Amino acid sequence: MDDRELYTKKKQDPSLKLFVVLSKAYRAVSDQVADDIRSYGLNTTDFGVLELLYHQGEQPLQKIGDKILLASGSITYVVDKLEKKGYVKRTPYEKDRRITFASITKEGEELLNDIFPDHWKQIEAITAGLTQEEKEAAIDLLKKLGLYASKLSDRN
Repeated sequence: MDDRELYTKKKQDPSLKLFVVLSKAYRAVSDQVADDIRSYGLNTTDFGVLELLYHQGEQPLQKIGDKILLASGSITYVVDKLEKKGYVKRTPYEKDRRITFASITKEGEELLNDIFPDHWKQIEAITAGLTQEEKEAAIDLLKKLGLYASKLSDRN
């Protein structure tokens, strides 16, 4: 196959277009969500940590980064900020002093209870460009794509 045939074949393949459209859609949605979160005086990382602790309970600091895709060095900084605001507290693990847990405080719970209903409405508004069925189909397709891409990473 010569270069021209290869170029024509690649041009017909929607893989690159899918990547570009997916990236642009993610950016557009993500920017809208970040603006909403900032309106509450938080950034997306702070909100992600609070939301994780709110919904899943106490977590080891080392696991928080894995769950919200944050570098381990950044976790300490984020938890420090949230602790100073009174939203999170640290608890040393009695059986292993190297492990510290973070949990949401009553103030943190109250903050999320205040924020979450309006935040949820904003996410519904941001995604209102799709029908319920389209949202469900997008979830299934993106999950399939993500799982496949993860398997490729696992092989390397």
